Amino acid sequence: MTHPTTFAPGRTTGSRLRAEIDAAVSSLRARTAMVPEVAVILGTGLGALARSITTEVSVPYREIPHFPESTVESHAGELVFGRLSGKPVVAMRGRVHFYEGYTMAQVGFPVRVMRALGARTLVISNAVGGMNPMLEAGSLFLTVDHINLMGGNPLIGPNDDHLGPRFPDMSEPYAKELIALTERVAREERIPLAKGVFVGVAGPNLETRAEYRFLRTIGADVVGMSLIPENLVAVHGGMRCLALSVVTDMCLPDNLHAAAIEDILRTASQAEPSLTRLIERVVAEL
Repeated sequence: MTHPTTFAPGRTTGSRLRAEIDAAVSSLRARTAMVPEVAVILGTGLGALARSITTEVSVPYREIPHFPESTVESHAGELVFGRLSGKPVVAMRGRVHFYEGYTMAQVGFPVRVMRALGARTLVISNAVGGMNPMLEAGSLFLTVDHINLMGGNPLIGPNDDHLGPRFPDMSEPYAKELIALTERVAREERIPLAKGVFVGVAGPNLETRAEYRFLRTIGADVVGMSLIPENLVAVHGGMRCLALSVVTDMCLPDNLHAAAIEDILRTASQAEPSLTRLIERVVAEL
């Protein structure tokens, strides 16, 4: 595990963060000259999408300077460069989480690097728990807005103006044109696709019945332990963002059952072919 990044108070230019991004990019540029148009994050149980990428090179996270390493089951931990639906992409096979002990800034660091490599669109996938009774396990879910209850923010601290504004606007955290494109593609492919509000929590424990009731009451349809730090960094850097999830278990407080990681991974893998087809079509039309 890398050590948390520290900054000098009030520093806005020539920051250590930018130096670390530059070091990571330089290391990767020694292996590939590819300039990705799209960055993709493959979440829990969803790493098989990487098989659809015509791979040029794969780089383990541990070989990239300052890059955090994934410690979670089912997260491969490598950066894949190649082509998806004919477009140059860079894909994270596995992510890191706040609950692993990383700082929020470290969780967002890979997005900083992919942005510096050239990507201007970020597609995020993850596994979520469904709290809206209209959903069911195995559903695909499109996030149109979020609520941050993770207890942190990767943008806290001195702001480097070269990376983004001090106060990024969040009126459109998920690009409306990408949402519309994804909904159209889902209809054409006859892939059922729900949409709504994601709430992020720190984890790693799942929630209590009372917490699920609270989260549903404040307007959330699904809950998860990722997505928001990466989205905040992407918006800060001027990237368009699209978030697609698999509902891996239902979190209905009056009919709550114990969730096992094996069942969650199984549900994610069963839904993955539809998610892969959807992302392939969306990337092709970007």
